[in-house]
Amino acid sequence: MNDWLLSLVGTPEGARLATVLALIAALAHAVFGALQKGAHDPWLSRGSIDLALVVMSAPVALFVFGPPPAHMWPVLLGVVIIHFIYKLAMALAYEKAAFTVVYPVVRGTGPLLTVIAAILLFGEAYSALQWLGVACLSGGILLLALRNLSEEKVDLRALKIGLIWALAGGVMVAVYTTYDAWAIRLSGDPLGFLAWFFFLSSVDFVILSGLRYRAMDHRPRAWPLLLRGFTGGLIAYISFGAVMVATLIGKVGEAAVLRETSTVFAALIGWFILKERVGPRKLALMCMIALGAVIVEFGG
Repeated sequence: MNDWLLSLVGTPEGARLATVLALIAALAHAVFGALQKGAHDPWLSRGSIDLALVVMSAPVALFVFGPPPAHMWPVLLGVVIIHFIYKLAMALAYEKAAFTVVYPVVRGTGPLLTVIAAILLFGEAYSALQWLGVACLSGGILLLALRNLSEEKVDLRALKIGLIWALAGGVMVAVYTTYDAWAIRLSGDPLGFLAWFFFLSSVDFVILSGLRYRAMDHRPRAWPLLLRGFTGGLIAYISFGAVMVATLIGKVGEAAVLRETSTVFAALIGWFILKERVGPRKLALMCMIALGAVIVEFGG
């Protein structure tokens, strides 16, 4: 499997597969975000998801792939630190603001920064038409966030804090997308890297959420929380794993942009499942986001 993936790097077949994987990651990531924001405390939701990832990934990492080479340990340490900061920002943002406000802000700031980083670090090139697509997608996402923001009737101070953390989360999306793309390429063992990635980067929030759960006066029932965590863990494999493989075999910037069509899926989830309002203007902005992704994909 590793040899097959590595053989696709830089090929037309790899580019096509990267497109499919990025879109699959988009849908999965929207579902993943909704699970973290849904019925439970976002810290406990993320902790339960990470607990599932540790339980599922540790045996694979330890007994199937074995320890990574020495030069990868500092790289994996960087993965743990970067993803911890991202998860912290997301939990703080979801704690203060609505899903349909936070999620578009995070996803709208990420792709533009990631494309710039991909140009500087990986030497990728993008046409003027593709830049237009990036602007269309990011602009549509941020306009969607502003539209959602105008409809919020919550504490203004809490909302501002939530938006600050959402912007920080967007910056960290660009950081982890770029860093993970570099790391999985450096590893030479994509599947082994993914196993250790999911194992090591999930331990921190298991500890944090466990401490938070113990300190609660009114603790939620453990079984529904664990069930949500198991579901989220399976989705996380698809979401983060698919996009990392996409950045390995295709362009980092294109994969990042296509993944942000998750905002469209998130808006639909917010509408139909979380019962948050979605009107014709939001639907128009979702079309704008999708159009931007199409331009990026076919404008090269």
